[in-house]
Amino acid sequence: MGKSSTKSSIKSLAKSLAKSSSKKSAPHAGASEDESARGRLLSAATHLFCKNGINATGIDAIIEEAGTAKTTLYKLFGSKTNLVQAVLESEGRQWRDWFIGAIEDGGGDAQTKLSRIFPALKSWFAEDRFYGCPFINAVGEHDKDQKQFRTIALKHKKIVLGHIEKLADELGSAEPAVLAHQLGLLIDGAIVAAMVSRDPGVADTAGLAACSLLPPSKLKKPRRAAAAPAQLMAV
Repeated sequence: MGKSSTKSSIKSLAKSLAKSSSKKSAPHAGASEDESARGRLLSAATHLFCKNGINATGIDAIIEEAGTAKTTLYKLFGSKTNLVQAVLESEGRQWRDWFIGAIEDGGGDAQTKLSRIFPALKSWFAEDRFYGCPFINAVGEHDKDQKQFRTIALKHKKIVLGHIEKLADELGSAEPAVLAHQLGLLIDGAIVAAMVSRDPGVADTAGLAACSLLPPSKLKKPRRAAAAPAQLMAV
């Protein structure tokens, strides 16, 4: 075989390998692009749903803020309803991570951890992007027979109350589940009151009510909670 033939064979082999490499890497590039677009759509939808309401926010507004095509939204989520579900699930996870971290941070006994609940909420209420609870808002602005959003909301609440109930049990409460639900009602009420009044101080009033539910010998001054992330919107 001559030199020219050898060079030609090498070039052909190189082109073949390049095409093969391109074909193998293409799916990974596509997946990365989809993940990026999904993140932008979730972020945009979260902001707009929480600020303006789900029904008041159209698909066009979401894709404009996200900088994606409408076809991309439907490719990744299928429908606006599925996008709302994805937003609620994502926000729920982020909020629970923050909330549980806020009351567990610094350790201490169960009473100390429970005493951090309302100072933590107060810091969240003071954020510029506090728009209330997206679960309460979503259920409130849809048909009351709509089970999809209600199911997600109840799943979220079950996890939150479960953690509070565990602390109530460690505290020695005779009825940990009852105490957890009482505190849960105070949490929900404070969130709605803060959203309507724009006054973070409602958390202090709810905290005083919470203290009255605990045995007097257990009462301690609540510790100041860490500030909530600015982008946090859910409960």
